[in-house]
Amino acid sequence: MNITDHPVVASLTPVFILIALGYLAGRLKWIRESAVKDLSNLVFLLLIPALLFRTMSTVHVEALDLRPLLAYFLAALLLLGGSIFWRGFDRKSVVMALGGVFSNLVMIGITVVQLAYGKPALVTLLTIVSVHAIILLTVTTVVLEMAVASENRANGMEAPHLLTTTWMAFKSALIHPIPLPIVTGLLFAQTGWSLPMVVDKPLMLLGSAFGPIALVLVGVTMATTQLRGHLQSALWITASKNLLLPLMVGISAWAFGITGLPLTVMVVAAAMPMGANVFMFAQRYEVAQELTTASMVMSTGLALFTLTLVMLVMSWIN
Repeated sequence: MNITDHPVVASLTPVFILIALGYLAGRLKWIRESAVKDLSNLVFLLLIPALLFRTMSTVHVEALDLRPLLAYFLAALLLLGGSIFWRGFDRKSVVMALGGVFSNLVMIGITVVQLAYGKPALVTLLTIVSVHAIILLTVTTVVLEMAVASENRANGMEAPHLLTTTWMAFKSALIHPIPLPIVTGLLFAQTGWSLPMVVDKPLMLLGSAFGPIALVLVGVTMATTQLRGHLQSALWITASKNLLLPLMVGISAWAFGITGLPLTVMVVAAAMPMGANVFMFAQRYEVAQELTTASMVMSTGLALFTLTLVMLVMSWIN
């Protein structure tokens, strides 16, 4: 078989070509920084919800296997806790630990999984996506608020109530353009109805536009980021995100008896580069912002090699 015909290479090549084209467009200022926010809103508020709702609108709850959720988040939370313990308990440590476990499952993951493994694989992936932000971002918010409270007490300041902060974090993660269309799509599927053609066709067209635009935006973001001064720390975060998390998820899935396509999707999802939500946390808590951005760029750039490696290994195992 010609190397270019290998399923892994054939599915990943378009992904990285689109990211490279976005990088070129960013460097040449074809897409200016001021336009990136508007394009991001287009992707997150219109294209992604259309794709997620349409995909989940035919999935019946009784057919879902929830073991991948348990296995994936057991591994992710163990790595999150271990990373915080290793670096020490403060805001910077927590944000860096989140960078090592929070995957870009939407802007890159959905496109890669669909190209490589087809629509059936999206069911497993979107099951993880539906609670990915809710679990990881809520837990991280709680831990960050505990770190802030500890700093405030050390400085003689009053900290906000932890339960209030936790509830606000959970609510903002749930009422979000990612989990909301997944949940509503699942609820619609349980009615037994089918989407009328006049609704299904526009949703299909919007969903098909998501992948290319999202990947180009990833490249544009990379073009405006400098790695200088953060290489060593960014490399540690990238190693955790791109290699250690998929290894731990694979071991966890094996312990739960998960095999075949669900196992592959879980491990590949864990091997996706770092997601942009980590930078939002760095901004919100005013810590490690440049390091977080540099880590996201390095994680995405090196994913060309690490993600290819992980997908090849999974093709040999399965």
